[in-house]
Amino acid sequence: MAHWLFQEEHEMLRRSVRAWVEREITPNVGEWEEKGEFPRELFTRAGELGFLGLTYPEEYGGSGEDFLAGAVFTEEMARCGSGGVAAGLGASVGIAAPQIYRFGSEELKKRFLASTISGEKIGALGITEPDTGSDVGSLRTTARDAGDHYVVNGSKTFITNGIRADYVVTAVKTDPAAGHKGISLLVIEKGTPGFAAARKLEKLGWNASDTGELVFEDCRVPKENLVGRENDGFYYLMENFAWERLVMALGGVVGAQLCLEEAIRYARQRIQFGRPLAKFQAIRHKLAEMASLVETARCLTYHALSLYVAGEDAMTAVTMAKMYACEAAKRVADEALQIHGGYGYMMEYPVQRFWRDARIGTIGGGTTEIMKQIIVDRMIQ
Repeated sequence: MAHWLFQEEHEMLRRSVRAWVEREITPNVGEWEEKGEFPRELFTRAGELGFLGLTYPEEYGGSGEDFLAGAVFTEEMARCGSGGVAAGLGASVGIAAPQIYRFGSEELKKRFLASTISGEKIGALGITEPDTGSDVGSLRTTARDAGDHYVVNGSKTFITNGIRADYVVTAVKTDPAAGHKGISLLVIEKGTPGFAAARKLEKLGWNASDTGELVFEDCRVPKENLVGRENDGFYYLMENFAWERLVMALGGVVGAQLCLEEAIRYARQRIQFGRPLAKFQAIRHKLAEMASLVETARCLTYHALSLYVAGEDAMTAVTMAKMYACEAAKRVADEALQIHGGYGYMMEYPVQRFWRDARIGTIGGGTTEIMKQIIVDRMIQ
């Protein structure tokens, strides 16, 4: 049943995206997971279908839809069953490009937005460093003023799309002594001397997405590649975190739903002691608890989404949704794996992939611990 948040045009979009996912993505997920990446052509295919520019204006190649359309795309991509595929496509248009669209100069928009929306270029956002994760203000990558250029030195890690990105919106310290008030954002293009994707990281989950470690050694970046104003980068990042965390929450709910569906399917067909698992009271109770977690997470996430699209202060609700939905997804995935027993560890059963992918939700986009801190700070400020 469609939720009241979504209008008929959103449901039409949902049917369109779902048909594409079921036809061209889901059947290939196993192969892409094994290879450790999905084809670059998937970006251009998504762009050709108009799915990458849903929330961007027509002047940059988008379709000018609302954030509910973006939410629909997020949910239906998550249904492909590979967190890595969803993360790769989402990181380019939902995390990297928004920084340019919301805060960049018109020149930067012309250079990067249309080609990202078409899928021709792939974007990445570079924040996390080997020694800096949740504490963004402590990042060490520096950008020294050198006249008409910045000279960048440092490294980034756990960067989604890091290996094949055509550009990375990179958080750097332009005033190292100023803490979070000295952070700026620079668009650093692939092929810039001094910039290299050092290595592709092997991971527990999200295996179909490329995740890279980046290195900058005396990398000269033109000043026109500065996003917005110098030293305002921290605030730009914080403004987009709400949407990023909503995306994580939406993906968590769908991931949990997939786990529940797989657990029900398996419990109906698996015979133990002469009857299906679904006939055992303990399993039935477990499924009921899992379903309740999924629906509670969905309600909280949709509440946060409704506040966000209405332009209200959604920070607390979004943070709660990200925390609860991702923790719920982790728990539901674990229960689904338990119901599968030993078969849950076999590659032919998707529940093992759902379980691995669910684990990143409580870390990426802000850990559960950071979410709790934000919630408490806003409660008692």
